[in-house]
Amino acid sequence: MTLHPEIAKVLATLPAPPPDPIDPAVLRTAEESQVLPVSERLPLHSVRDAPAGEVPVRIYTPAEADSYGLLIYFHGGAFFLGSLETHDHIARSLARETGLRVVSVGYRRAPEAAYPAGLTDCLAAVRWAADSGELCWDGVTLAVAGDSSGGNFAAAVAALAHDEGFGAITHQVLYYPSLDLDFDVDRYPSLRENAVGYGLETAGLKPFNAFYLDSGADPADPLVSPIRRADLGGLPPALIITAEHDPLRDEGELYGRRLREAGVDTTISRYPGAGHGFVQHFSWIPEYHRAFTETAAFLNRR
Repeated sequence: MTLHPEIAKVLATLPAPPPDPIDPAVLRTAEESQVLPVSERLPLHSVRDAPAGEVPVRIYTPAEADSYGLLIYFHGGAFFLGSLETHDHIARSLARETGLRVVSVGYRRAPEAAYPAGLTDCLAAVRWAADSGELCWDGVTLAVAGDSSGGNFAAAVAALAHDEGFGAITHQVLYYPSLDLDFDVDRYPSLRENAVGYGLETAGLKPFNAFYLDSGADPADPLVSPIRRADLGGLPPALIITAEHDPLRDEGELYGRRLREAGVDTTISRYPGAGHGFVQHFSWIPEYHRAFTETAAFLNRR
């Protein structure tokens, strides 16, 4: 299927990529400038900022209840972009569609914070969510989710928690995850098939992720490239959503197949006509909003 016409229309209006070197401050400012005012965002029962220990989080409550299943969400942004604000609309939609209380994590970003600061923050937020009576966790559902580099963190947190004997995580949801930070273009066919013209371009992967890698993240480390983990057995059930026209498509789908081979209940769902970032940028298109309803069905099944 060709790129969805609404996506193609938007991509045609975008300026050329910024010249090297990439300036994190400039890109962050540009990204934040696109955020809708609070009055125009999806309304929920409550949305509030809070500290999870030393990690800032934003808590989204869809309705009043005595207890809640929890979804801990990690935003994307190549480990140096993204924030509680830029991904607020995703967290709101997840809360509305799943009925779970969503906790979005404002983890530390590269290059200011060296590896593994961001990953450490994400795991700390999950542990806090499970242990804090403040969230009224129902003890049944505690999912981790993330998009792109946030999907990397979700997979790594699930693995870390397993290795540390923390068994509370019940699900992992990975939206077009970045799971292999070795950017050899011959590693996966999708890196060449979707190299140019679909938003995220293969040539941009290395420079955009350089802030994270230069901070001490080793692509050979399974906590940096979760697809490198030798034994995937015992990890939580997974929903992996990929985009047809995404350079990262094949690594996400390979990870899903490897999870299945390890005995993990895994759903791999490819969205036709979509490119990388469609959950963040194009969920207003009905067929892509389905990513939220598919997530809800996955998280709420018994």
